[in-house]
Amino acid sequence: MTQKQTKSEFWAWFKAIGLAIIFTMGVRYFILSPVVVKGASMEPTFENGDKVIVNKVGPRISDYERFDVIVFETKEDKNYIKRIIGLPGDRIAYKDDVLYINGKAFDEPYLTEYKEALLDKGDFTYDFTLEEQLGEKTVPEGHFFVLGDNRRRSIDSRSPDVGFVSQDKILGTAGFVLWPFERLGSAR
Repeated sequence: MTQKQTKSEFWAWFKAIGLAIIFTMGVRYFILSPVVVKGASMEPTFENGDKVIVNKVGPRISDYERFDVIVFETKEDKNYIKRIIGLPGDRIAYKDDVLYINGKAFDEPYLTEYKEALLDKGDFTYDFTLEEQLGEKTVPEGHFFVLGDNRRRSIDSRSPDVGFVSQDKILGTAGFVLWPFERLGSAR
C-alpha cells in the first residue's frame, strides 16, 4: 500500500467515525435519550435505577394520550417521570381507590400488581378532586394532570409544587427499559 492510499484510507475512516459520532449525538439530543429513574414513585412500572429510553420527538398536545408515561421538567429544574392521567379539559377525582375522569370510572391495570402486594390493604390512592388539590375544576388547556404509579410515595400533580404539567415542559415519552438487562423491554 502506498502512502497516498494509506492517507486516503485514514481520512475515509476518520469521516466515517466522525459521521457516526455526529449521528449518535443527534439521535441522543433530538430523538432518543436515556434517563435514569430516581426514586420509587413509578414502581412497579419503573424501578429506582432503571435506565429508560425517552422518545424526544415533540408531539403536539393532541398526540399525548391518557396513561402515556412522560418525562418532564419541574419548577426546580429536575426531571420527573410520571403517567398522564388527565388531559386538557378533564375533571379528575379519586373515590374509594377508583379513578374517575369526567365522572366515568377508569380501570388502571398497571397498578394491579402493586395493589395486590399491599400488606395493609388500605386505599392505594387517597380520595381527592382537582378542585380540592389544585383549586381548578378541570385540567387547564395546554396542561396535563400526572400521577406516579406508586401513589403512596409519589410527588406528582396532587402537590402544588408540581401541579399541572405544561406541554412545553415535557421532554418526551418513556416506555422502554434499557437497563438492567433482566428488565429490558417495553414497560407496562
